[in-house]
Amino acid sequence: MKYEFKSSFDKSVKSFSSGEKQEVKELCIDLIDILSGKQELSVGLGLKNLRKNFWEIRKGLKLRILFRWRTDHVEFVLAGIHEEIKRYLKR
Repeated sequence: MKYEFKSSFDKSVKSFSSGEKQEVKELCIDLIDILSGKQELSVGLGLKNLRKNFWEIRKGLKLRILFRWRTDHVEFVLAGIHEEIKRYLKR
């Protein structure tokens, strides 16, 4: 599986605090481990198909990561809150 971090993802994380950046990093690592079969989806994490190839993984209610998942390619698109994800998908 190939993983790619889009420039939109990097920009969305730029304004986060160092603690939030660490949470995003850990959530990305968890997702990679889940998709590669190294671990199962644990309690507290949510994985949801939003539309066609767009998926969301979340930790708790606040932090969400939007990614595009195709057969063997995952693109991390955006990190943020629920409203930011909705706004991005409306475009």
